[in-house]
Amino acid sequence: MLSVLNVVAPVFALIALGYTAVRLRVYPREGVGGLISFVNTFAAPTLLFRAMLTVDFGAAFNPAIIGPFYLGAVLMMVFGSLAARKFFGRSPGESVAVGFAAMFTNTVLVGLPIMQRAYGEEAMPVVYSIIGLHAPLLMTGGMLYMELARRDGGKLSTALLQGVRSAVTNPLLIGIALGVTGNLLGIRLTGVLEDTTLLLASSVMPVALFGLGGALNDYKLAENLSQAAIMSGLKLIAHPLIAWIVMVPILRVDPHIARYGVLLAGMPTGINAYIFATYYNRSIDVATNTILFSTVASIITISAWLLVLGP
Repeated sequence: MLSVLNVVAPVFALIALGYTAVRLRVYPREGVGGLISFVNTFAAPTLLFRAMLTVDFGAAFNPAIIGPFYLGAVLMMVFGSLAARKFFGRSPGESVAVGFAAMFTNTVLVGLPIMQRAYGEEAMPVVYSIIGLHAPLLMTGGMLYMELARRDGGKLSTALLQGVRSAVTNPLLIGIALGVTGNLLGIRLTGVLEDTTLLLASSVMPVALFGLGGALNDYKLAENLSQAAIMSGLKLIAHPLIAWIVMVPILRVDPHIARYGVLLAGMPTGINAYIFATYYNRSIDVATNTILFSTVASIITISAWLLVLGP
């Protein structure tokens, strides 16, 4: 138990520090967006670039881990949207936005720090391979699902084009693509370039966690707490559980390797759920509350998964 606390406590302490600093106006609220933008546009892409530059592709891209992670994510989208439609009377478009909140994982701001502290550099190639596909696949899939579901939807071709455009201009994907290209060409960083990219990559963890804590001040629990709680349960418990069942009993993946994908699946809902909801102006209330609820609840659930999987 002490080893689990050593992994989780510093991560959530930094989140709490960011939340408190903004809450008490020690740090300006308007500066939070800049922190998160810095992480997503510069620091995290540099981290992924450096990782892909030296990664062993055979170890990183493991279909038996990546496949179950995304199968679980898609099922959360389906279950979440069905629950929103059948039990809470949400419209088709609103239901998709609710389901998206149960599907999209906070792989960067929370996932990277937790995974690195829990399992070290050994786990990171697998983590990076999942992160590289995460936003492009799920954002594109979510857009297509939305256009199929909502009654006033536009053309599917427009949604697909928007998804492709978002993917090729995504800084995280650009960083990965550059790193993979450099790896295949045998390029290695030296001197000033090595030191500069190392400094930039090293800033991901503290800045991301502090920024996420500050951003939580913008989310407030409202009357749809029950919907947010159900979506959080799907995200924090059902997603990693399905990933484990498919990986270990069915595909016979080594449990010590499978836990990398399982624990990452157990991270809270990512901020992109809010971006998706606001883009379509659907279920913004549930999306924001799910981000807040799942992030707070993940203190308990991530600790529990670490106890089950082994730190």
